[in-house]
Amino acid sequence: MNRRDLLASLSATGLFGALSLPAAGLAGTSSTNLEGSLSDVWEAWRDANMDATGRVIDRLQKTSSHSEGQAYGMLLAAMMGDRATFERLDAWTRLNLAIRQDALMAWRWLPDAPVRVPDLNNASDGDLFRAWALLRAARRFDAPEYRTAAEAIVLDLVRSCIVHRPGADPLLLPAARGFETEAGVLYNPCYAMPLAMQELAAEFNQPVLAAAARGAVELARQLALDGVVPDWVEVTPQALGPAQGFSFDAGYEAMRVPLYLIWSGLGDHPAVLRFAEAQSRVPPGLAATRLSRGSGEALTTSAEPGYRAIAALATCSASQEIGSRIPPFSPSAPYYPATLQLFALIAQAEALPTCVPL
Repeated sequence: MNRRDLLASLSATGLFGALSLPAAGLAGTSSTNLEGSLSDVWEAWRDANMDATGRVIDRLQKTSSHSEGQAYGMLLAAMMGDRATFERLDAWTRLNLAIRQDALMAWRWLPDAPVRVPDLNNASDGDLFRAWALLRAARRFDAPEYRTAAEAIVLDLVRSCIVHRPGADPLLLPAARGFETEAGVLYNPCYAMPLAMQELAAEFNQPVLAAAARGAVELARQLALDGVVPDWVEVTPQALGPAQGFSFDAGYEAMRVPLYLIWSGLGDHPAVLRFAEAQSRVPPGLAATRLSRGSGEALTTSAEPGYRAIAALATCSASQEIGSRIPPFSPSAPYYPATLQLFALIAQAEALPTCVPL
């Protein structure tokens, strides 16, 4: 699909109009089926990226650990029914990152630094996914204490990380501090996971979190009018523009935007179609890991299966084909693309059953 065809299809189908999220809890693959189909992949991910204490290790980032990585691991363990691993992940996280005065986590832990947690600021995507993981674990393992912990996180996210906007839905800030400017806010579109936000909002009666999910979906729609959704954007009452000091291309962070939209049941969202169209121009066997915001030109590419999995999932979603080119999982892949691939496989199973890997 070329750019002209893409824009014509967007206009014809009315996707540039208002979007609404589907009901929480997609009617997709059950947890039991996920376990059966992805158990080997989950075990390979766990063995490659987590140590015996429950720490998820990002070997390309000075063997550090991040709140997002711990939360991703907890969610995967809960979805795979692996209670022992979930408990190790949860215990390490509570001891080393959940050390703030509120229920949120510090965003990074450095194993070789004199002070292992030099910055107590949080990262809202890590907290969001941890709350989601705890809620899923509470249901899966019949453990009400996990639900209580999830609720405390949600309340503090709503209290500290939601910015209200006159005449528009609120947004989820990247952290509790440091992302508000004189003109507006610095916003990262991939920090919002609509399905997680909606599920938590419904469970804990937090309509403002559901409104922030709508705000994220709408903002991604607005950004897709002018190109691929970037890593960062400054949001002001007047405009959406580059965030000074941050990437305005669609790089490693923004790859999660189409993934989360598809997983949330929004596979026909304009941001997914923009991303798919740009990826369709990349040579076979590669995925673009950095796309020019305006032209969609591939600035960097990678053969990592995790990045190719997102490109293949988005392409299948946009083309409405039967079967996708999601590659086999590689146990030797670094933590980040390996995690994205496992998420892509779950999103495919839950939200796009027709895009089964071929």
